[in-house]
Amino acid sequence: MLWLLPLAASAHKLVPAVVEVQLAPGGNAAVAMTLNLEALLAGIRPLHADTDQAPERVRYDTLRGASPQALEEVLRGRLGDLLAGIEFRFGQRRVAPEFRSVEIPPVGDIRVARKSTLHFSLPVPPGAEGFRFRLDPRFGNCVLRLSTPERGEPVAHWLTDGEASPPFAVDAPYREMSRLRTLGRYLPLGFTHILPLGLDHILFVLGLFLLTIHLRPVLWQVTAFTVAHTITLALTVLGYLSLPSTVVEPLIAASIVYIGAENVVTRTVHWHRVIVIFLFGLLHGMGFAGVLREGGIPPGQFVSALISFNVGVELGQLTVIAIAFAAVGYWFRERPWYRRRVVIPFSLVIAAVGLYWTVTRIG
Repeated sequence: MLWLLPLAASAHKLVPAVVEVQLAPGGNAAVAMTLNLEALLAGIRPLHADTDQAPERVRYDTLRGASPQALEEVLRGRLGDLLAGIEFRFGQRRVAPEFRSVEIPPVGDIRVARKSTLHFSLPVPPGAEGFRFRLDPRFGNCVLRLSTPERGEPVAHWLTDGEASPPFAVDAPYREMSRLRTLGRYLPLGFTHILPLGLDHILFVLGLFLLTIHLRPVLWQVTAFTVAHTITLALTVLGYLSLPSTVVEPLIAASIVYIGAENVVTRTVHWHRVIVIFLFGLLHGMGFAGVLREGGIPPGQFVSALISFNVGVELGQLTVIAIAFAAVGYWFRERPWYRRRVVIPFSLVIAAVGLYWTVTRIG
């Protein structure tokens, strides 16, 4: 129970930066970097799942309340240090970007992170053969979108832990990403969206596990959840379904409250619970889709990327169940006090955390 209590802070999740580069052979490339500027300036490292876990959270909260003018002044004072962590290369040559401007939204609800956009100009050397991009790990994960005047559809890459992007041919036809490479890119992305980043999804899956540790009922619940979120994940990414996060996120939190509360008042998995889990799975699928929509999918690899991401999500969920079973289910499931000392207390904590998220996400 004490381990679960800090999860209530995840309403302040760190999200990846989005870097858009429009390459122009023989001219200047336009670079737009959208990110949580306050978290970067406060020095919050990406190892923290959310900002409230960081020791710099007081500084971060102060910056979130700063006006755009005041925040830009702080940025300009740190600009040299930040630019040193942004690496642009053409072949073996590193090219320094020129800072142009920054767009900072006005102060609103400080519980919601602002997304500021930094604009740079980047000279493209004549005869440049390959472009590569890298962010210092302190910037956190990022989505890189590359485009040229000849190609309207941007090429997207997910970059984690300071890794460099694959080389991009500036003035050559784009070669589609292979299925094997798509698998290697999107399967880990789906897994990490559950472990360690998907704290709300982790609680939901734990709620499914707690009511019964027998294999068949758990599989019925997980299967219903999987089928449902696969449907809405595909429909949302394709653009056929769209609900604002201000609606989806509170409903996902409410689903956690329901599962935790039902575990307290019932002892068995009834057919109506499977239906309710299916409906909640539809909501969670729209939450999963936000990751893919923000990063984009390589052209010609929609099915491969979607399947790979979904497999990663499932592996993450099964890992959560396996850890829970190894921690408590295997050792204590036959004890007469298992429900009284494990199922009910943990379910109450899950419901309480879900209720906290519901209130904060509505507010």
